Amino acid sequence: MAPLIADFDQHFAGQLTQHAIPGGVYAIVQGNKIIATAGFGARQQGSTEPVDPYTVFRIASVSKTFAGGLAGILAAEGHFSWDDKLVDYLPGFSFKTKRYNNQLKLEHLLSQSTGVMPNAYDNLIEANVPLERILPQFNKIDPLCPPGQCYGYQNVLFSLIEPVLEQSTGKSYAQLMQERIFTPLQLPTASVGLDGFFSTENRAMPHVRARGKWHESKVAESYYRFGPAAGVNASAIDLGYWLIAQLGHNPAVFSDELLRQLTGKRVKTRRDLRRKEWRRYLTDAHYALGWRVYQFGQDELIYHGGWVQGYRAEIAYSRQHQLGLVMLINAESNMINELGTYFWSGMLTAIRQQQTADVADTDLSTVQD
Repeated sequence: MAPLIADFDQHFAGQLTQHAIPGGVYAIVQGNKIIATAGFGARQQGSTEPVDPYTVFRIASVSKTFAGGLAGILAAEGHFSWDDKLVDYLPGFSFKTKRYNNQLKLEHLLSQSTGVMPNAYDNLIEANVPLERILPQFNKIDPLCPPGQCYGYQNVLFSLIEPVLEQSTGKSYAQLMQERIFTPLQLPTASVGLDGFFSTENRAMPHVRARGKWHESKVAESYYRFGPAAGVNASAIDLGYWLIAQLGHNPAVFSDELLRQLTGKRVKTRRDLRRKEWRRYLTDAHYALGWRVYQFGQDELIYHGGWVQGYRAEIAYSRQHQLGLVMLINAESNMINELGTYFWSGMLTAIRQQQTADVADTDLSTVQD
């Protein structure tokens, strides 16, 4: 695998240079180890402070994988049931047509199967409207299909798992994340929220493109108010340990049964099959609980991407091949899609070729014996 990693390292650095990305980092996990990680560029444009594997980035919607994991742990302990109705926790929540209210279950929130039009009221998030003023807006609309029947990517509705977890445990979302995820998995620099981001000295600042160049921008607070959807901050090292747990190597936190539940296919996501770069490889796509499930050629990839003002993030792993990749950049560039497919197409092809060669060698050995 070493030559493939060296090639990816060179390609990653070359793409960052070609697209003038201020800074980026990756980590590759195999089994229970981070086998490669490297940072490139600077934490902010014009700075000499380098990005390294411990540099903290906003991970945007990769936060959804953490929300799914935390909720899964607490559901397994009986704090709530995936079949519980949302209105049992938020009795004031309502759609325009009341009969849909009792159909909306907690499982639908984290599987993106509420049936509501994609990205409902994200415009209000970005306008810094607080949750308590956004929720009443749902009584003006109805789902496009009954909850559980179709896919519609959400941030507001996804984040409603936060009051559920808080009510069922009596603890804050940030406290639960620290106690049940960050501490037991020994994630050294992970945090939740704006204060957590700024409490870290080694942090990457956001950059947006204007007039053909990258410019540093302010850290936008809006999506931090929707913690389950986009509120986690983490380094490549943090996400490397997170991947190790997803690969089954921290069963005290994530049992095999829980991992199967979190990555079980809940709703088909046909739009993903048209994603730039990815569409050449994907033959099927679903949403699970905070994770996407991609059929990448012959192999299943568990995946999520993230995009918030000034940042892109991507995480993916193959449980079968015990391999995972995380990438973080401090600029809003689609280049990250090319990097991800470059890595997975190269690695999975090489693994398949090696397996074929091993079978051939075994067959030859049997004949000779």
